[in-house]
Amino acid sequence: MLDIHIRLVSRMAGTRFLILRRQLVQSSVSRKPVHLKTFLLILVMVIAGPLGNVLLGKGMKQAGSLAIWPPTEALHTALRVFATGSIWLGVGSLLVFFLANVLVLSWADYSYVQPASSVGYGVSALLGYFLLSEQVSPLRWLGIAIICLGVLVVGQTNPRSLERSPTGMERSERA
Repeated sequence: MLDIHIRLVSRMAGTRFLILRRQLVQSSVSRKPVHLKTFLLILVMVIAGPLGNVLLGKGMKQAGSLAIWPPTEALHTALRVFATGSIWLGVGSLLVFFLANVLVLSWADYSYVQPASSVGYGVSALLGYFLLSEQVSPLRWLGIAIICLGVLVVGQTNPRSLERSPTGMERSERA
């Protein structure tokens, strides 16, 4: 009797293992592709964010030395900063980045979007080098290359780990 019970449990465990293995293989093979809208908005984020920051940096360099005390000097400083065209272009670019970020986060996971948009670090270095004439050290380029390699790894995962059911409740795709 014990021998029959052991064989039955062994057979059930083997079957369960095969089912789990099949599910694992199917989930790794049938990963959902990134939608075009997700890709395009992450591309907008990767360009608009660093461009906005570089334009702000350029505008602040154009504004010159800034004083915040006494209050009359702070007002003069603010007027000088906001009279700079690069500042306004930078603010506009950062608003585009913000809107793209909000939109893409509405349909993709933060844990996917943020690393995927980290390619912007490379764009920042390139813009700093070409537009601001900054020197970028080889060690910094190596760090940026490592970040971009991480983006390639994250890009191999599904952009959304949860899907919405018809009732509006979230459920795991693995369930």
